[in-house]
Amino acid sequence: MDINIDGLCYTYPNGVRALHEVDLTIRTGEQVAIVGQNGAGKTTLVKHLNGLLKPSGGEVRIGDWNTQTYSVAQLSSRVGYVFQNPDQQLFCSNVYQEAAFGPTNLRYKEAEVTRLVEGALRLTGLQGKEETNPYDLSPTWRKMVAVASILAMDTPIVILDEPTTGQDAVNIHRFTDIVTHLRKQGKTTIAITHDIDFGAENFDRMIVMSQGQVLLEGPVREVVSRVDTLAESYVDPPQLTRLGMELGFTQTVSREEEFLAAYRVLIMGRSS
Repeated sequence: MDINIDGLCYTYPNGVRALHEVDLTIRTGEQVAIVGQNGAGKTTLVKHLNGLLKPSGGEVRIGDWNTQTYSVAQLSSRVGYVFQNPDQQLFCSNVYQEAAFGPTNLRYKEAEVTRLVEGALRLTGLQGKEETNPYDLSPTWRKMVAVASILAMDTPIVILDEPTTGQDAVNIHRFTDIVTHLRKQGKTTIAITHDIDFGAENFDRMIVMSQGQVLLEGPVREVVSRVDTLAESYVDPPQLTRLGMELGFTQTVSREEEFLAAYRVLIMGRSS
């Protein structure tokens, strides 16, 4: 299910123009990281995908649906959105009910709800916490409850807003597993993230935003090589990219396996 954004503009009621003529196409099954400083328009952009915001100008289409003509409830069958702050979307009395709320309201059969919820709880490490009130859990685990509630809806598009913020190393690795799982399922995954290392390691395409516009977009390795353009949006390249540049690699690297391969080539060249 493709996402097509054409000439998207948005002005908040206080007069702040947050998006300026944004044009983007995200194809079915793509894994996309959106980066940029605070106030760049990232969250404003993705809130148009599930109808939380409606365009001031231009249009957004999710598959064959124009978001102007569909409600948030209707769009929730196509786009699952995990908020940056999980407390904005948790309201049930225990973890299992929270995860089951979405698929139940999408009117899946009971057996399918059970299957989806159990799979979501397993993937997020929440097994054994089914009867726990989400607000008795740490913020780290509340984030996982919010993720599970969206995964259980089985939407073709999943949005993760700052997934790694406040997470420890174990849960950051768990997010890597979640993105990998969604990729294998053929789902479109979009992450807003300040953690460009996480974005470069786990996503295939990167969109850089600045002042309500798309400054740069394309394959990750191509984007992170544009150091001067990234600097305009106050974004540094990933650590491995910067280290590779300092070591004199002839190609841009953004992932561990790329770095190791390039390092071996460099060492072999120096020893010959």
